[in-house]
Amino acid sequence: MRRKPNLFIVGAPKCGTTAMYEYLKVHPQIYMSPVKEPYFFGKDIIFYTLKRPTIDEYLSLFDLANDEMYLGEASITYLYSKEAAREIYEFNPDARIIIMLRNPVEMLYSLHSQLLFTEVEDIKDFEEALNAEPLRKQMKRIPRKCTIVNFLFYREWVKYPEQIRRYLNLFGEKQVHIILYNDFRKNVRETYRKTLEFLGCDTSFGPEKFDVINPNKVIRGRWILHLLNRSLSVRLARIIFPSKTLRQKIAYAINSVLIRHVTRPPLPPKLQRELEEEFLPMIEELEKLLGARLIGLETSATQIDTNDKNQNELWDFVDSEKYINYIWSTFKRPGLKQVYIPLWKQIYSRIGVSNRMGKRV
Repeated sequence: MRRKPNLFIVGAPKCGTTAMYEYLKVHPQIYMSPVKEPYFFGKDIIFYTLKRPTIDEYLSLFDLANDEMYLGEASITYLYSKEAAREIYEFNPDARIIIMLRNPVEMLYSLHSQLLFTEVEDIKDFEEALNAEPLRKQMKRIPRKCTIVNFLFYREWVKYPEQIRRYLNLFGEKQVHIILYNDFRKNVRETYRKTLEFLGCDTSFGPEKFDVINPNKVIRGRWILHLLNRSLSVRLARIIFPSKTLRQKIAYAINSVLIRHVTRPPLPPKLQRELEEEFLPMIEELEKLLGARLIGLETSATQIDTNDKNQNELWDFVDSEKYINYIWSTFKRPGLKQVYIPLWKQIYSRIGVSNRMGKRV
């Protein structure tokens, strides 16, 4: 009989869930799903371009587990969903739940940036995206590449008190562990130790280094990514260049050139104040629920992310030097040469290959 997962990092997004997923993944007593976010639970989640897995597909994610104490996953929609808590409880009432929270203004601003990066969102202005919620709840103004429509209902993601109550009422305090993002960011090692303590796992084991996970990212030359991602290009490249090692080497090189880690600009002060005032009653309600003052949740902190690391599968299709040379040749047109040739020279220099003329770049 297949074992059922019994550990769920349920959200919220942009609160360190992927970092925690990565850190727990290396612990010998914990097996984390190779797919961080299967999105299996939550029948009220509106799938758009993404497909919900079947129960067989879901359980197959844990088939390679051995005798680990925990089988886990980290779908960030489970905290948002009004149905997921009950569904998880009916699936496995003995499961342990990890909830991660962040200042709501910071979280939403960070989420908007992440959704722009993944093209789930196409409204670049944060305030305009917030104001588009009513239309999107009518299934209007949905980006073509949106995976889950609920991501665009921004304010619904920070209804922390009612979201937490759903889990506490079902699982009880002993099975629910709540982490504040500021605590996690300031002392990752201690937060990780307390999480292992909550799980009853060996607290002496942990990563040698707790790397910063997924700073805020932007893509330059997004159309290049779209060109590379065409199905015909993918198939052709894999046929011509079957070496996975070379594919990965070039993938990381292109990734490092096209994707930049940047600090988000601060929110306009007026919008910052308006949102903080809007969410203050929610924070006060949450403090009463948890019986503690939530330092770091009521006021904004840094705008630099050290939290979710998106499992970047965008570059698996990048296959070879010859393929990059082919792409390079498409840029040798008036108006493009001066912009993109330097970009591709950077890619060549990082992977240590020669250009079409046989010269080392």
